Amino acid sequence: MIMTQSKPQAVVTRFAPSPTGYLHIGGARTALFNWLYARHTGGKFLIRIEDTDRERSTRAAVDAIFEGLDWLGLKPDDTVVFQHAREGRHKQAVAELVAKGRAYACFMTQEETEIAREEAREAGHALRSPWRDRTPTDAELEQPHVIRFKGPLADTLVVPDAVQGDVTFNTKDMDDLILLRTDGTPTYNLAVVVDDHDMGITHVIRGDDHLNNAARQSLIYMALDWPVPTFAHIPLIHGPDGAKLSKRHGAQAVGDYQGLGYLPEAMRNYLARLGWSHGDDEIFDDEQAIEWFDIADINRAPARLDFAKLGSVNAHWIRVADDQRLVDLVAAELVATGHAETPQTREILSRTIPLVKERAQTIVQLAEAVHFAVAKGPVPLDEKTKKLLTEETISRLNRLHENVLTWNDWNAEYIDGQLKKFVENEAIGFGKIGPVLRGILSAGHPAPDISKLLASIGREETLVRLTGGLFI
Repeated sequence: MIMTQSKPQAVVTRFAPSPTGYLHIGGARTALFNWLYARHTGGKFLIRIEDTDRERSTRAAVDAIFEGLDWLGLKPDDTVVFQHAREGRHKQAVAELVAKGRAYACFMTQEETEIAREEAREAGHALRSPWRDRTPTDAELEQPHVIRFKGPLADTLVVPDAVQGDVTFNTKDMDDLILLRTDGTPTYNLAVVVDDHDMGITHVIRGDDHLNNAARQSLIYMALDWPVPTFAHIPLIHGPDGAKLSKRHGAQAVGDYQGLGYLPEAMRNYLARLGWSHGDDEIFDDEQAIEWFDIADINRAPARLDFAKLGSVNAHWIRVADDQRLVDLVAAELVATGHAETPQTREILSRTIPLVKERAQTIVQLAEAVHFAVAKGPVPLDEKTKKLLTEETISRLNRLHENVLTWNDWNAEYIDGQLKKFVENEAIGFGKIGPVLRGILSAGHPAPDISKLLASIGREETLVRLTGGLFI
């Protein structure tokens, strides 16, 4: 039996995405777990771009990955490593394996490989090349060939995993994987091992779809006499229905969540709870997450994405967010959705956002909640409001207009008191004037209670809308 072994040392984690598309929400959680564990242990968090597949790797995808990580606030502690730039070092490691007798040149054609694979399957083991125990001549080495890893033929391999426990493999089911292709470029498993070793990675925290790779990579580590890192394979994220997360479940890219109006601190909070927990705590900040997080507490079962819970978490972080920061975010959202920004916009938002943010779950909702305040009066009235404008109501609203001119302060509490005095003097309940007043002042948009509505739009706009409502 082969047992992998690792030596205790200062923790170094890494996030190693392939730049073939956007930063997936599952990848973002993997990056977060690596970042949290490095911070928890006082270690280092590194980033490596696995771009050895030059045909599929794109600059746009690299930029998207960095934009997503920057938005989430997951900064590496050292220079980013680009895997393709280390090709020479990968080949050096392969040469060392060949010299040790742990790798060999294989000259099988594609057709011969398929035949050999089928024969091996019938024999009950993985592919074994006839070149495995042959020494090629110098002339043969001039011909196209790959370099394969020469693994154990039929041993039991146990890979300890910090999440999954001890995972057992039989090497008879593992073919002699290719290390270098015919064009001399390194393959994924070889490059990952060399890079993780050279970067000093002590803990490989990644999705459990890489669990089989852990066995292959462990054998390469041991063949090179390198310490094997601690593996921690985390279950993937599923949709609310328990199926593998896909487009039909909604947003998948980190950039999509930013566009939908979620805050990065809310995403960190929520993603940390997807597959890891600290008792019943649902809301926690970065400092608490760093203090509490341990890979030993990661669940083995897949986590389910719950948009309702994400909305609830995001609502909390909106409520406690700095109002000026929310002003900037809402102003940007308004411009992005076609609203012209005026010199007064930010002043209006500064008054309004503290009054309406309690009910918003996203920045998009918060932007929608201020439409009533940034609209410019006079505005057309809807039919329901027009029907409420009786002679009696118009007379009463004219008296309110005159009353507003005497108010010497302008905040929700003061306005609420003045409105109560007005209806008392009119000897009516507020229901007699509230609906028509809301219809005139809200500009046809959802709005908070009347006192907050007036405080938001300001004295001048209040008078403009009142006047326009009375004469349209």
